[in-house]
Amino acid sequence: MSWDSRFAEPIVLPDGIKLASLRESIAHLVKTIPAAERRTPVVLTAAELPTNAAEHGGPIEFARIATLQALNRHAERVFNPQRKTPPSGRRKLKRDTA
Repeated sequence: MSWDSRFAEPIVLPDGIKLASLRESIAHLVKTIPAAERRTPVVLTAAELPTNAAEHGGPIEFARIATLQALNRHAERVFNPQRKTPPSGRRKLKRDTA
């Protein structure tokens, strides 16, 4: 493998930048992550997995996932109760319709 290996599906950032290869993803992480946060576990993993994929033939999809997690490290997931619909009642069995 090499640093030019491409992801199966590129990472598209909100500002329109596309990260399609291992080289682009690691370069973007270096540019955007502040020095104070580079020792956090999420960022260290995001640096290790692309390196492992490029130099030792590791899984590229894991590198992509780690990059996404590092980029979204401050995003808070919020539960939206409106999205879940309640069940519409008991299921009707075939025997009950006769």
